[in-house]
Amino acid sequence: MNEAAPGEVFAAFLKLGLTSFGGPIAHLGYFRAEFVERRRWLTERAFSDVVALSQFLPGPASSQTGFAIGLMRGGYLGGLAAWVGFTLPSAVLLLLFAYGAGGIADSPLGAGMLHGLKLVAVAIVAQAVLGMARSLCPDKPRASIATLAIILMLLVPGSLGQVGAIVLGGIAGLMICRDEAEVRADALAMPVSRPVGIGCLVLLFLLLAASFVPVRDSTFALFGAFYRSGALVFGGGHVVLPLLRDAVVAPGWVSDNTFLAGYGAAQAVPGPLFTFAAYLGAEANAAPGRIVGAMIALVAIFLPGLLALMGTLPFWHALRARPGAQAAMRGVNAAVVGLLGTALYNPVWTSAVLDADDFAIAVAGFVLLVVWRAPPLLVVALSAAVGAGLTTLR
Repeated sequence: MNEAAPGEVFAAFLKLGLTSFGGPIAHLGYFRAEFVERRRWLTERAFSDVVALSQFLPGPASSQTGFAIGLMRGGYLGGLAAWVGFTLPSAVLLLLFAYGAGGIADSPLGAGMLHGLKLVAVAIVAQAVLGMARSLCPDKPRASIATLAIILMLLVPGSLGQVGAIVLGGIAGLMICRDEAEVRADALAMPVSRPVGIGCLVLLFLLLAASFVPVRDSTFALFGAFYRSGALVFGGGHVVLPLLRDAVVAPGWVSDNTFLAGYGAAQAVPGPLFTFAAYLGAEANAAPGRIVGAMIALVAIFLPGLLALMGTLPFWHALRARPGAQAAMRGVNAAVVGLLGTALYNPVWTSAVLDADDFAIAVAGFVLLVVWRAPPLLVVALSAAVGAGLTTLR
């Protein structure tokens, strides 16, 4: 992979930050369409390996995957550019909501547009499931692993089911996916050295330990509360909400009503759900509050996941080159396809497709993406417009 300028990485992720609706699993579908299919920044197999690693680590898996892609494409500055580009739009929107500009989603036209954006997420995720299944589940053993992962995820929803499916997929891969003829030709070109990785892991745990120390300074207390929430959550997304509630509602920084209003707004914006922290930091009755508080909360909640990723990447790069690890990764990658397939049903499909009109819009988006190879941004715009139009006609 040829290294790109940070500006190119930032522009690519800013576009996704403005248009990636549907939650963390849907974001992976957008990433795959943009960076595997359209830009060809990395191969299908390298992409799935990064996704699998992110699922194991604390923090938001989609943001960690994006940060890793930025690292591979543009070095450390590329990783930073990827995170800022993907995170900034939703963080700014939620900050504006904290300042009282949240009435758009309450209007019928705005609600219809947002529903149309949910429907395009159905098409994006369905395209990702189809493409990844063709590449990563080409035989009976791996197709069976993906199917079993779906069943497990339906029986055990949440982060426990996700981690369990990936672990069992790796074990099954070791047992039934040893194919010596299938040689991994591509490599993850990561700029993170082992000393840097070790340093990141040390910093991760030092900051976590410091976050439990009682302090009078509310700025450090604010940082510690959000850092602790980001460090102790596996699965990302909605799993972090109970931790955030304990962090800000229990000490009286934010009321329950304010917390729930912000959570509702976070569902209506693109990008990672972790940017909900920007809203909470701005609303918190603790210094410094407002914009500075939003920035502290935002950095604090993402930092542990990014440190964990950088700390493990150098060792992951070496481990995945071993034959046994490759067999396990075939099973893990098949399980990731199952995880994505489960998410296509719930929450992506169940929260978006409510009637026959919704089904028609989702199918049209899927055909535009898969058959006509339309740019995802165009499909997003069309779906939003159709959703708004249908609401006006009803």
